[in-house]
Amino acid sequence: MPKKLQRKLPVPKQTAAPVSAGGGGDKGGGRSLFSRNKVTPRVLAEFTSQLAVLLNAGIPITKSLRILEGQLAPGPMKRVAAQIVEDVEGGTALSEAMTKHEGVFDALYTNMVRAGEAGGVQEEILNRLSGFLAQSESIKSKVKGALAYPIAIMTVAVLVLGLVFTFVIPKFKSVFESMGQKGGMHWTTETVIGIGEHMQVWWWTYVVAILLLIALHRLLLVKSDGYRSVMHKFALKMPLFGGLVHKSLVARFARTFGTLIQSGVPHLEALDILNASTRNVHMKGAVAMVQSSIKEGAGFAVPMGESHMFDDIVINMVDVGEQTGELDRMLAKVADRYEGEVDRTVETTFKVIEPILLVVMAVVVGFIVFALFMPLLTMMQTMNKR
Repeated sequence: MPKKLQRKLPVPKQTAAPVSAGGGGDKGGGRSLFSRNKVTPRVLAEFTSQLAVLLNAGIPITKSLRILEGQLAPGPMKRVAAQIVEDVEGGTALSEAMTKHEGVFDALYTNMVRAGEAGGVQEEILNRLSGFLAQSESIKSKVKGALAYPIAIMTVAVLVLGLVFTFVIPKFKSVFESMGQKGGMHWTTETVIGIGEHMQVWWWTYVVAILLLIALHRLLLVKSDGYRSVMHKFALKMPLFGGLVHKSLVARFARTFGTLIQSGVPHLEALDILNASTRNVHMKGAVAMVQSSIKEGAGFAVPMGESHMFDDIVINMVDVGEQTGELDRMLAKVADRYEGEVDRTVETTFKVIEPILLVVMAVVVGFIVFALFMPLLTMMQTMNKR
């Protein structure tokens, strides 16, 4: 990277990178329920990649933007591109034009573009930024997929069981009574029928309770620092998925920090951007500890170790990179290593979770079947004794 890139770059005044570009996070780590005008990370990555290609071909920035604006499908990105074209044609720098659209271009994005403008390597920076966005979205999608799969399966299973308990099982009571099983039924049968009768009358309370819990959870994530800390800690410690979440956070830390440094953004400004784009409060705390250490003239290794968010391999690699002046290269290696571990962990998680879900569902269904067949077995035994 050219030495002239290593200058202090102003950081936009935003305090948190918006989530709508796919790389930011709000205070609560939540998302808006109304996101029709959101620019997806995939669209942003394609826009960045195509702009880099046009600039590499020697086409001026204003004409490149006009071409892209004309090719984009109607939507939020097309509107944003049109506004950026007008600003750039009016003499505004590309990075400054992008800062007016914080919901699309976060601090990381605009600072890298600013670094490219300062160093005269805008095409290279945009190529690097495009790769970063694509890689970041890939990791995020894998983690979300791993977390969404069991949630989706369990949700469908609970809905099906709810329908069975509400509409099917209560009818068995009259059937059993007509067969002479008016009293003294097996406890499993009484339990299943009791649950079914309760749900038939009070099913709406379960629906309301679930909706209220979801709303309360989202509200507390935004309003309560303590609740948010507990939930983010749980995300890091929960069985099967905690390691996956932790590795993805470390991979994102290394990839983002390394990309910013490689693009010429000074360490402290890069850490500011990284802190703003991180949702997990415990990783935010780790970044803040590193920031304090750097401001005091110390190194990275000690605060990274004290944060308990990084293992010894990461700390040692960062320490070596800092001492040799190749911190960006070491961070890239850390990111590659942990992104590979995320891939392997996702595969392992799917292999483990599928038999667990099957066993759980088999036990539940088996219990229901056993409970409903017990009266029949009792009746058959009574008839044989006669």
